[in-house]
Amino acid sequence: MKFKLFISIFLLTASLAISQEFASKGDQYFYSYNYEDAIREYHKQMANGKIMTNHQLLNLADSYFKTRQYDKATKLYLDINKNDTIMSDHRFNKMLQSLAKTSEKERVRAFLKSKEGLANELVENADFNYQMLDSDKEPASGFFIFNLDINGSQADFSPSFYNDKVLFSSSRKSKSKRVYGPSGESYLDIYVAEADTGGNLKNASVFKGIPDSPYHKSTPYYLANSGSIYYVLSNMDGKNLAFDEKGKNALSIGMAYDNGFFRFLLKDLSTSFYYPFFDEESERLYFSANFEDSYGGTDIYYVVTNNGQVMSQPINLGPRINTPGNEIAPYVFEGSLYFSSDVFYGLGGMDIYKSNILSDQSLSIPVNLGSGINTKYDEFGFIIKKDITDGMMGYFSSNRPGGKGADDIYGYRVSGQPGLQTIIFRGKVVQPPYDEPLQDVNISLTDANGNLLKQAVTRRDGSYHMEIPYTDVVTLSIAKKSFSSLTETYNPKTLEEMQKAPKQVQLSSIGDIMRDREGKKVLDVNDFYFASGKSTLTPDINLVLDRVVEMVQMFPEIQLSIETHTDSRGGRSSNKRVSEKRSEAIKAYLLQKGLSESNIVKTAGFGEEKILNNCKDGVYCLDFLHKQNLRTLFVVENYEELGL
Repeated sequence: MKFKLFISIFLLTASLAISQEFASKGDQYFYSYNYEDAIREYHKQMANGKIMTNHQLLNLADSYFKTRQYDKATKLYLDINKNDTIMSDHRFNKMLQSLAKTSEKERVRAFLKSKEGLANELVENADFNYQMLDSDKEPASGFFIFNLDINGSQADFSPSFYNDKVLFSSSRKSKSKRVYGPSGESYLDIYVAEADTGGNLKNASVFKGIPDSPYHKSTPYYLANSGSIYYVLSNMDGKNLAFDEKGKNALSIGMAYDNGFFRFLLKDLSTSFYYPFFDEESERLYFSANFEDSYGGTDIYYVVTNNGQVMSQPINLGPRINTPGNEIAPYVFEGSLYFSSDVFYGLGGMDIYKSNILSDQSLSIPVNLGSGINTKYDEFGFIIKKDITDGMMGYFSSNRPGGKGADDIYGYRVSGQPGLQTIIFRGKVVQPPYDEPLQDVNISLTDANGNLLKQAVTRRDGSYHMEIPYTDVVTLSIAKKSFSSLTETYNPKTLEEMQKAPKQVQLSSIGDIMRDREGKKVLDVNDFYFASGKSTLTPDINLVLDRVVEMVQMFPEIQLSIETHTDSRGGRSSNKRVSEKRSEAIKAYLLQKGLSESNIVKTAGFGEEKILNNCKDGVYCLDFLHKQNLRTLFVVENYEELGL
């Protein structure tokens, strides 16, 4: 794809200018992006008995990769990875891409598990996308794709809506642009084309709405409300290219206003900025760049703006989006971020992905748009809008076979928002009363038939984030040994509501609902009293029993013995009978309220057998002392198994 063209054209002059620093001719060709000649020269170097450094071997592996000799690239990457520690995450991604392209997906997954230090998000993204792509039963995915009249023999890419027209970038030759002798490619320029009712583009011409330059102008984004155009351009010193101290000419992002005024927004002589996109709702300017904090190659960032002024440092979108590969061409539409990535778990070089922007501005797992639009080649520069019909339409670029040039722009129509619909379960698990985070809580999702869909554990801060393909009925289960649990089942209506905000769940420790009493572990409930000689439950008693039901439902594995005691007033045998009836009445109520027989393993009425004080038969006691002996205990028989 012409991400390579995009970065190679403007680096070519700088690379040649400092070629004397390279160790060999192979290096010169490699850093000039002439990979076939680099391979030839590196082979000559080895044939002449000259030692190849590990960096040169990696350059050779990269050259094989760039020329689609994936078997050779794989072997070399694996050898280097085995014998040295210089393999960057970016090249690790290329190694896995090479493995994937030689139909060794299981080896890819094995290497992924063996690599230490990879972001959890990357592993989760890979597992999710493998699952989705393996189940891609309908390759069409609703996309109708068509080539466009405006495509030429050179590279045409990066379309952008411009009122009822379309702007795009091209390396086609024009009078205003210089041409590289070695490559035959012109400096990139921005063109405008007319769009007919069917979405075809025609009558392309150089766009005159921005300041002229003999060097790069590319990847425009038009903001209809203000008439401003964001675009990428070469750094210049007067009429000439501007270079940093290493001889590098980088790309900057500028903005041209409809009144002719221009200003730079992002400029650094040593860092290139690509693919600007401005989101009006959040006032974020998204772009791609290769800063030192990148997760691999080129990452997607944003800066916060205010009335066109940049108000923040570049903020990396993080490992949920950015990978050891390259991420480019961000585009936000109706709450979703579309972008392209050459991460190893895709279908080709660059694939188009979609991630949902959640209510707290976090991002869901990026989902590959599938084989209906992505191929084993490169797809990028995806844009979308509502069609005059009920569906969606837009454009993207690809270097797939059958096009007219190096890269072509393709149009597409699709019935609705593209991409797999997913469900996100996210939130935090805490322990009351101070809402302290709970780590290593088990989270599981099951379908309507009880089949496990996904499982995970909470992180150190108690948070969890799980995403699954959409299904109508999902049961969420949250559990941790010696803590209460939660089980909730969602239907389409409640699933939609649940997506709006993270869910915070409180799990109580079983120790919080128990206490020691009479040498036993019992439920910590208030004492209650029956009428003298009676076993009838009263409203006051029922309130306490309802609390017992709540406790057991929080801990469904609890096994209770119900022990009822009387004082010494009355006959010993009658006290025994009434206490037994009271225990049975309590059990009947608890069962009626939803507890099971497995929760109540025994009932016992002890009458006056276990008096707690001196108030035995024949001993005068005050009423409050007799009352101390009137009690019911809910003894937890399996407290050791519950983790206490």
